[in-house]
Amino acid sequence: MTHPSPLPGQDESFWMESTGHPVHAPLAEDIEVDVAVVGGGIAGLSTAWELTRAGRRVAVVEADRIASGVTGYTTAKVSALHSLVYDRLRRTRGADAARLYAQSQQDAVERVADIARELGIDCDLERVSAYSYASDSSSRGAVEAEAEAAAEAGLAASYVTATDLPFPVEGAVRLDGQIQFHPRKYLLALAEDLVERGGLVFERSRVTGLSEGTPCRVTTESGRSVTAHDVVVATHYPVFDRAMLFARLSPRREVVVAAPIDADLAPKGMYITEDEGKRSVRSTPLGDGQRLLIVTGESFTPGTGDAGEAFLRLDTWMHERFPVGPTAYRWAAQDNDPSDTVPLVGPFHIGARHTYVATGFGGWGMTGGVLSGRLLSALVTGTGDTLPWAGLYDPRRLGSTLREAPALLGMQAEVAKHFAGDRLKITHVDSVDAIAPGTGAVVRLNGRRCAVYRDQDGTPQAVSARCTHLGCLVAFNEAETAWECPCHGSRFGVDGAVLQGPAIRPLEPLDVNGDVFDVFED
Repeated sequence: MTHPSPLPGQDESFWMESTGHPVHAPLAEDIEVDVAVVGGGIAGLSTAWELTRAGRRVAVVEADRIASGVTGYTTAKVSALHSLVYDRLRRTRGADAARLYAQSQQDAVERVADIARELGIDCDLERVSAYSYASDSSSRGAVEAEAEAAAEAGLAASYVTATDLPFPVEGAVRLDGQIQFHPRKYLLALAEDLVERGGLVFERSRVTGLSEGTPCRVTTESGRSVTAHDVVVATHYPVFDRAMLFARLSPRREVVVAAPIDADLAPKGMYITEDEGKRSVRSTPLGDGQRLLIVTGESFTPGTGDAGEAFLRLDTWMHERFPVGPTAYRWAAQDNDPSDTVPLVGPFHIGARHTYVATGFGGWGMTGGVLSGRLLSALVTGTGDTLPWAGLYDPRRLGSTLREAPALLGMQAEVAKHFAGDRLKITHVDSVDAIAPGTGAVVRLNGRRCAVYRDQDGTPQAVSARCTHLGCLVAFNEAETAWECPCHGSRFGVDGAVLQGPAIRPLEPLDVNGDVFDVFED
């Protein structure tokens, strides 16, 4: 829909706007290394750094710029307290699994602190308390159960009824000693140290092929390749499916708004609630007695929600509850929820010998990415048995199949709905002129579905409406000016360029010739 007023704030992530963009050259020739890491976010860079530190020659191959994908648009909470995960794990995977999850996540928190201290990284790192709270009385019982489960799992968690939020809560789980930081300052420093240790980083080098063997080989869209003994796929949503991972991951998009607030009025901790459509709150230093309040929420499946309305609802909520100034930034982040709650980190599939994957962080990619670095480095170097929680994250795990079944069926029913249902909703218009400037629609021209965007000058731009991943129909996200696939979360620019995988090929450009169109609407 077209919104009656401009959306609030600058359309950019604060993390991206407040840091420089060191440039690494694309892969220009075929090379050989010990390990190729596909993806330059926190999981990929953490893995590459750990492996380089262990003496391996590593190449990171990134489709765009490092630390500029999902990692550049996070809220950057480094915490072992993940909403209501421990009670869920205790019920579905058992007390031991909850304990191992807590141990591994807290290990990642401490790993960030250790690395930042070792390398002298100035990344605005602050030790704060994390809270999972209930804003509605009906959620109090769930929060109480979570406090009990988190403590039983070995965390120093407690149940409290008071916080420093400027509004009352029904109750909260509190965990002290967690971390909030500037993710790009941390990761750009990590990449710099990686290169100084002999590691290689290649940007603007989208990987489109993976050949498993001895050795393995990854190939980029330019035709250049990296030959390596081991390969790690750390692209957030895997760009290759070797273990039915597409069926075990559900993409979720959330919007973020941020506004300045006086430092003495800003909440001191990090907060999250599953109530009110989900709300996550933290702040970061701005200087001159100011902090930036960062609020996240309003989850929706890519290609199905109205991001503009989500921004407006979240912005209204922030201004009603906090004494903030005008909204300064807005952005959106994308997460992948695993069907059985636990991320998938380890060997790519049952037959894998030298390929590994890290995915399914469910909104907690900061600890998940750092944990992946520790775990995948240990697996590649043959020391994985020293980590007691390695089996918990193994993508080949079979014991959770029955527990995953309801979630898997629900995910696949949603995908099937978009495969079939999106092709049946038709409204007739006379020409592309019926598409308002600044908006897009999926139309049918001469029997072919086209994704047509009209810019503010009225010039139409058309691309194929079929996602190049598995063929679902894309939908237009007006607030972010992008085409999105509701099946697996691929995102494309109005020119068809891939913005976010798992798609690795752009949408095919098409001509618009003014014929009659059938518009497909959600």
